[in-house]
Formats: sequence, structure tokens, C-alpha cells
Amino acid sequence: MAWRAPGGQAAPIAAEGEFHQLPTAVFFNAEDRSIHFGREAISLYLAGVDGRLMRSLKSLLGTSLLEEQTRVPEGMVSFRDVIARFLREMRLRAGRQLGTEVKRVVLGRPVHFVDGDPARDQRAQEALATAAQQAGFDDVTLELEPIAAAFDYEQRIDREKLVLIVDIGGGTSDFTVVRLGPERARRTDREEDVLATRGVHIGGTDYDRRLSLERVMPLFGFRHRGLDGREVPSGVFFDLATWHLINWLYTPKALRGAEDLRANYAEPVLHVRLMEVLRERLGHRIAADVEAAKIRTSGTEDAVSVDLGAVEAGLLARFSRAEVDADLSQLLDEVVRCGQECAAAAGVSAGKLDCVYLTGGSSALPAFQQRLANAFPDAQRVVGDLFGGVAAGLACAAAR
Repeated sequence: MAWRAPGGQAAPIAAEGEFHQLPTAVFFNAEDRSIHFGREAISLYLAGVDGRLMRSLKSLLGTSLLEEQTRVPEGMVSFRDVIARFLREMRLRAGRQLGTEVKRVVLGRPVHFVDGDPARDQRAQEALATAAQQAGFDDVTLELEPIAAAFDYEQRIDREKLVLIVDIGGGTSDFTVVRLGPERARRTDREEDVLATRGVHIGGTDYDRRLSLERVMPLFGFRHRGLDGREVPSGVFFDLATWHLINWLYTPKALRGAEDLRANYAEPVLHVRLMEVLRERLGHRIAADVEAAKIRTSGTEDAVSVDLGAVEAGLLARFSRAEVDADLSQLLDEVVRCGQECAAAAGVSAGKLDCVYLTGGSSALPAFQQRLANAFPDAQRVVGDLFGGVAAGLACAAAR
């Protein structure tokens, strides 16, 4: 979150203690019927407190799950209501920081909530706006996240530039080709400065899921062939590697289904591991460890490990930067291709761009940055505020 006083610069709002970012996580505590958010929510869940954890809530926008009811300790709630509660908590925290009730908001949205389906995309936007109104905001405006990032970058340049904005978030990758500069920043209408926008529904959570499937799930039976030569049905592994689907695997019905897979295994130890993960509800912990391993490989050439000792003593999943690059190659190529399509839609050749500006946590992946450098070799590459740039740009948009 960020705010901007009249005539001032955009400033971040502390969202959780000293942190300016609040992970999109909600934990319904069954022991004392309380609700927790962000890092606190994840920590309580990983500490073994009884309750229900939900994460990656934005991924539900545009899906049929949004209106479904799910059981939490206090009863049945819809996923839309959970999103509204999260936004309400952010509104209240902002109010405490600023010393006033916050009733107006500019929310960031991806270029596409849903690829190739304008009707579902529109429903997703309406659902987000409705959730914000439920959260207590009276005045709700939405702005494309890559355009917000452009407004943030524009505050730090002293001449006009033609820029490709690259915003790699948790669920989407978004691109904008835009003309920026000190003179243009004074305009209230920037429509003619935005030459093209493109987006694809691939982001950090997709990278995490792919790495989990390639590096961790084979230890539980993914792609394992039984005595009949057939692979173990893969649905359980895809759900276990997907943040917002993990909880569904802990229901009695899902546990029975996983138990029934025993006959499909030629190596029983793999099935024993799978059932240990599900019975002990270790799925979210493993997902968090995979995400952390991905981040660690960005900063080292050495192999890193995910400790799966909670499943089986001494069990490790190993990651190297080369393996991560190979596992993510197809996804990264698709994302970079979307950026090239954005430049083409703007009528701009790769050599005419002054700058490629990166924001969003997953834009830090070395393999992604190298692909961008290959696609736009003549453009300066600028790494912005990976986590706060969009919020600061939204504050600029609000002031405008």
C-alpha cells in the first residue's frame, strides 16, 4: 500500500510491522475463533495451530470458485467474503498508519485476470471492486498495474523515454509500452501516452507450482509408474503444488481418494510419503519452502535443498539454478513472448525502446532477465522497486 499527500511524493504504508508488504494470506484460527493475516497467518499455520489457511486469493478472481462457500471455524463463507475481509484489514491498517479513516482507494489490476475471455475478465474486475466496497471503501477506482508501475518510474527520470514496463506478479505477467517524461507527467490525461498493453496469466505462483511438480512431487509418486505400467493419477500432485487448492486435499473425501491410490504404486514408500503429507497437513509448508528455494537459487550458483524431514527423516529435494532455469524455460519463454507482442502491438521495434523497466518479485529471476536482454538487446534494463513500485504508482494515479 502507498499514499500520497497533495503535492508530495508517494510513500509506502507499513502493512505488517516493519514490512511494507502483506502476503495475501488469511488464517481462521479454530482454537480461539480469531482471524489473522499475512506473515502472522502463515506462521500460525506452520506452527501447528488448528485452523484454515487460505493464500493466493487473487487467483480465485474470474473463477467459478469465487462464489462457492467454504467451511471455516466460524461457519460457511464465500471466497469473495474472504477477499473482502483481507481488503478490509488493509484499509484498517492504512487508517491506523495515517491517523484517519480511509474510504477512497485505487486498486491495481492485471491486464488480464483471465486470458482470452473478456466476459470472465470483466466479472473478475467487478468482483474485486465489489469486495472493496464490502471492505468499507466508498470510492473504488481500478488501474492497470503496469501503468501504475510506469507512473512510479516516471518520478525518477529527467528526459522523455519510450519504455516497456514489465510487471511480473504472483499470478500474472503484464506489459505496457508507454511514453514517459517530466513534461508528460504533468498531464491529467495520459491515454495517448500508453501505446499498448498485454498480459498473460503466468506469474510467480505458476513458477512455484512447476518447480514443485518437477523437484518435489516425484518424491511422492508424481510420474511414478505402477506394476501395470501406468502412471499414478496426477490430480493430487497438481493440487498439492497449487497454493489455493491444497486445503481441499485435507477433506475426508480427498484423503480416502488418496488412500485408494495405493494400488497404483510399485514403490509403496512413495505412497506412504504422500499420505504423511496429507494427514499431517504439510502441503502449505512444502509450498512455502519451494518458493523460498526458488528465491535462493536466484542469488547463488550452488545447489539448494528443501528439507522434507517432516515427511521422512533425511528426505531432501534439491534445486540448482540450472535445473530451475530448465524447469521454468517454457513458462519464461511464454512471458517474454508476451512482452515482444506488446512492443509489436505498439508499433515499436526492439531497437527503438529506450528502457525496459522491471517490477514484481519474479522479475528478479536471472533466467528471465537474460531472456529479456536477448529479446531487447539495445534497451537499458532498469530494475525498480520489485514489491512497492506498483503501489507507489497507484498513489500517483490517485493524485492525478
